[in-house]
Amino acid sequence: MSNFDLVIQLFLQLTVILVTCRIVTILGRRYLGQTDVVCEMIAGVMLGPSLLGLIAPSFQQWLFPKLPIITAVGLKIPNPSMSILYAISQIGLVIYMFLIGLEFNTKLLKHHIKSASLLSAAGIITPFILGAIASFWFYHNGDFFQPKVTPWSAALYLGASMTITAFPMLARILYERGLAQTRFGTLALGAASVDDGVAWCLLAIVLASVKNSLSIAILAIGGGICYVLFAIFLGQPLLKVFTRMTKREGVNRQTLTLMLIILMFCAWFTDVTGIYAIFGAFVLGAVTPRGEFAQQIRQYTEFLTTSFLLPIFFVFSGLNTQIGLVNTPTLWGITLLIIAIAILGKGVACMLAAKLGGENWRESATIGALMNARGLMELIILNIGLEQGIITPTLFTIMVIMAVITTLMASPLIAFLLHGTSYEKSSI
Repeated sequence: MSNFDLVIQLFLQLTVILVTCRIVTILGRRYLGQTDVVCEMIAGVMLGPSLLGLIAPSFQQWLFPKLPIITAVGLKIPNPSMSILYAISQIGLVIYMFLIGLEFNTKLLKHHIKSASLLSAAGIITPFILGAIASFWFYHNGDFFQPKVTPWSAALYLGASMTITAFPMLARILYERGLAQTRFGTLALGAASVDDGVAWCLLAIVLASVKNSLSIAILAIGGGICYVLFAIFLGQPLLKVFTRMTKREGVNRQTLTLMLIILMFCAWFTDVTGIYAIFGAFVLGAVTPRGEFAQQIRQYTEFLTTSFLLPIFFVFSGLNTQIGLVNTPTLWGITLLIIAIAILGKGVACMLAAKLGGENWRESATIGALMNARGLMELIILNIGLEQGIITPTLFTIMVIMAVITTLMASPLIAFLLHGTSYEKSSI
């Protein structure tokens, strides 16, 4: 395909993606009370082989070609149009996680570190143990993991996948309801960020095992720790220069460009070390100065990111989801088991931990519902597992179904639990 052909196809792909996401979002918000993120997840699955591929398989394959291109000499090469979509989706993901970091209330978290630690521990240990136990049965009873994966690597991967929380969606729900800076909202955000950080470290260990290279895990964990320490103790003071720049003339083109340069570099560094770009973007957002600067940065970047760039990621994930692979009563039984393990290990465990931490039952149940949603982060770790040859498309599909269902549950449950209540932001 020539560059001109690629551009023509890209424009049509983006048109279909945006139209579908918008229609599903309008219907989902109006009739199901779902957030934009959840609706875009569903739209992504609809545009993949699970729906569009069933209705119009030729059109779906032509619009989103997964098959490689065969050159004139018979050489098979990956279809470049999908690589372009993937690259664009990662840019949107990085900017979005940076914006989530800007919303993170680090001061309030410091004042409730004990409760957040208890909640985080429950959200890590319980789902990890349940997921690891289930993986041993899956490993010996079905086509769920690739042959090169050892039983212990499979246990680590499935345990990490169960540990993941839909951190961006959790933050989005809290932000839309004005709860992002409340006590229990910050507890949920803090615990979710730690849970996901642990999950990424576990993933790095799995990749090291699969590739038979200990250096991958050392680089990921060591690089991640160094990055966080640098961001807190050196990056945070240096970034205060943006506050002074904003006081003089607001956020202009030069200031925004400089911030984007720093963001792209942080994303590159954490990607290279193996803890992935979204981690670097979130940490950068968390240490970026608040106030007028952060507000203007959000104003300039949020709408384009959430309306245009982020939906591309959900669709790209949906293209790898083939619900038709779950085609036997046994596989559907396994899917239901995975969903039950996910809810028990994450939702119920976090609810009880929040109650032990001093929250009332209403807030504890809300935190459990928030932590139980997998959403965007689950799709990320599943895509990595599929691309790196850890899991098969069958397990990928089962886990996507679990992610969609646990995420769908969150918004209605939270709306029910918080109906008629109001919270004020912390004064901290």
